[in-house]
Amino acid sequence: MEFSLEFTPDLALVFVTLFVLEVVLGVDNVIFISILAGKLPPEQQAKARNLGLTLAMLMRVLLVLFAGWIITLEEDLFHIGSMGFSGRELILIAGGLFLLYKAVTEIHHKLEGADDHGAAAGAKATFGAVLAQILALDLVFSLDSVITAVGMTNNMIVIIAVVVLSFGLMLVAAKHIFTFVNKHPTVKMLALSFLLLIGVFLVAEGFGFHIDKAFIYGPMAFAILVETLNLAAAARKRKRTGQATEPVHLHSGYTADEEARATAEQKA
Repeated sequence: MEFSLEFTPDLALVFVTLFVLEVVLGVDNVIFISILAGKLPPEQQAKARNLGLTLAMLMRVLLVLFAGWIITLEEDLFHIGSMGFSGRELILIAGGLFLLYKAVTEIHHKLEGADDHGAAAGAKATFGAVLAQILALDLVFSLDSVITAVGMTNNMIVIIAVVVLSFGLMLVAAKHIFTFVNKHPTVKMLALSFLLLIGVFLVAEGFGFHIDKAFIYGPMAFAILVETLNLAAAARKRKRTGQATEPVHLHSGYTADEEARATAEQKA
């Protein structure tokens, strides 16, 4: 691995490509982090989101520095019949199952779970538990991201610079994404659906079924485009009729006033 920086057109192209990929993953992370942080009391949500993103960035930089070791994870540890399993594949399977579990659980809670309304709740998520889930979620994404980055360039400075810049951008944009996601429940459901899709992809990869990432990000991009058109159409209708349409209220464990106060604090 190299730590020198010799600027060339090829290196610039690699930098831009990696930056775009990291931003796309970063937006996913912010949306998922916002959903997880939403389980905390309103006054703790911004802290959990910002701390989670910061620790996620440090984790990814650390993984980049240990990229040489991560590559060795692709060596088979054991075989079941004719199928070999490496450390990377075991992590992908475990991570994919974790994402599937979280996505299904969150969808159930948002749609059919008991809404305990703030202080009346019996067992609330703790700050440490939510932070641990955020880090576990990012570890799953980071492993594949680092392997992809190392496959494109062996220049550590470029990879680390991309990670730091993309996460810096996400920290600035996080509160705006948080506000948008909380304002539009369909975006939350779409994000959780993406989580299901990525979980299936990771499990398949872990069992040796290599799926082109275009089959993952293509449908995600199309779904985002459709939802953007839906939101734009709804906004035009509200403007034309002068009547606001009340969205479906997903279960959050907090009252509407508490949710509104948390959202207002993010805008401040």
